[in-house]
Amino acid sequence: MASTRAAAGAATTTTTAVQDHVVTSRSGRQWLAVTRLATGFIFLWAFLDKTFGLHYSTGAPVAEGEPSLAWIDGGTPSQGFMKFATVGPLKDFYASIAGTVTDWLFMAALLGIGVAVMAGIALRLAAVAGTVLMLAMWAAEWPLLEGSTNPIVDYHIIYALVLILSAVLYAGDTWGLGRRWGSLPMVRRLPWLR
Repeated sequence: MASTRAAAGAATTTTTAVQDHVVTSRSGRQWLAVTRLATGFIFLWAFLDKTFGLHYSTGAPVAEGEPSLAWIDGGTPSQGFMKFATVGPLKDFYASIAGTVTDWLFMAALLGIGVAVMAGIALRLAAVAGTVLMLAMWAAEWPLLEGSTNPIVDYHIIYALVLILSAVLYAGDTWGLGRRWGSLPMVRRLPWLR
């Protein structure tokens, strides 16, 4: 009888899952944190470079006196790629949807994913958004064409997998705010926010 009550009590007790429960090695948790931070920085850096024209992937103006390619100076962070750099069977589709809305969606995704992953919060949402973004970019570059580095697994797929692993393994708990985030009443009620 006592064991039945104990089992019933245990069934109603909810505990917040934490990284220590799924990754038992301290060094494993730390290397996951390093990987999470590096991946988050990839997204955050892309946002900063495209916003302020830091002259890395955004590039400098082609000639002196030409406008900056920075988003804050009127640059279009998604449109040029979507209209002129896409290949494969979805090329016309991407060109047809390129516009101001895709610029805003792309930049919001880069910033949101970058901040969430760097902070270690909302990793499930970041993993879903990042995976959708990475699959869309994979399809835009269509590595199935001959001449690509790898026809199936390229860096977009690796980034998506790292985001998924970060969420599944609670990588935000180490050197991040994931544990605090997970203890918030709203996140406890809606675990998909974890």
